[in-house]
Amino acid sequence: MERDRRWADKGEAIGHGVSWLARWSLRAALAALGFWMVFWLVGKLWVVVMPVLLALLITTVLWPPARWMMSKGLNSALAATIVLVVGLGVLGGVIAAISTSIASGVPEIAQSAQKAVTQLQDWAAGPPFNLRDTDLDRLISQGVEQIKSSIGSIAGGLLTGAGAVTSGLVTGVVALLLAFFFVKDGMRFTPWVRGLIGERAGGHVTTVLERVWVTLGSFIRSQAVVSLIDAVFIGVGLLILGVPLAVPLAALTFLGGFVPIIGAFIAGALAVLVALVSNGLTTAIIMLIIVIVVQQVEGNVLQPILQSRSLRLHAAVVLLVVTAGTSLYGIAGAFFSVPVAAAVAVVMRYLGEVIEARSVMVTSQPDGDEPGETERSPE
Repeated sequence: MERDRRWADKGEAIGHGVSWLARWSLRAALAALGFWMVFWLVGKLWVVVMPVLLALLITTVLWPPARWMMSKGLNSALAATIVLVVGLGVLGGVIAAISTSIASGVPEIAQSAQKAVTQLQDWAAGPPFNLRDTDLDRLISQGVEQIKSSIGSIAGGLLTGAGAVTSGLVTGVVALLLAFFFVKDGMRFTPWVRGLIGERAGGHVTTVLERVWVTLGSFIRSQAVVSLIDAVFIGVGLLILGVPLAVPLAALTFLGGFVPIIGAFIAGALAVLVALVSNGLTTAIIMLIIVIVVQQVEGNVLQPILQSRSLRLHAAVVLLVVTAGTSLYGIAGAFFSVPVAAAVAVVMRYLGEVIEARSVMVTSQPDGDEPGETERSPE
């Protein structure tokens, strides 16, 4: 057998390896630069990107009933209007019920908190602190003076919060309007894309968009089921233990379930805190056990069963993307991080399918023949 002369010289082999590493390093650097530019552009256009993302998630909820109405012969605009109005009505009813429950439960919590403060004062007056009433009054006075000295910062924070609320309302209104148009004209979008960029590239793009849409719908439905189960069990636990604000806390648990890991943790901690303030340490410990058991069942049983087929994302990946989204874009980033990561995973899997299909077609061709065109959406 003739020896491969490419590796006859060790220096040439090393130079080939260095050249290969340099080429791939340059490609990796260019890819990293491209990702950075995308994140920078998203940050600059966040006021536009966020309503679009929120509208897409709303559309995944409104589209199934709207599609059913359209299949019965109803006009697309009328179907979109009906589902949007009914959805807003249901949301308004839920908010009204939660507000009523909070208004009725706050006096009870305030009374319990006042009793807890009195018990804390009695405990501080005994050993080992032995604080007299005058000492406590002095500490309270110092706290009040500190608050007065920081009144400017507090006012600035309130103004900032008011601006954030106003911006959130505007974003919500824009998202609802976009969701209406997405539901009304969604069926025309992929044909328009195919006609805009051409049949060949449009075939790939529309296939990816359809898969991303299916993935987003599966994510919302499965996450809603998981969040509902969490809210029901934690709400039942709160009712059995006699903790006030059980309905609002259950609703918060349901909403927090859409922010993976972080949302469930915050909702559970708040439930335990309310139980501690209103019912005492024993009830809080029992509530903590209930929250831990429910979240363990959710994380180890429900989510793997309901989401593994739709998202195919490891729990470590979910944790990392939620952390990155929170650090980059705050609460909104935490909310949108998992759907965006799932969409990116869909794109990467499709690219892998295309590359694999082309590799199979190249290897299956006889020597000297040129490979033909690959299929648009290899399965």
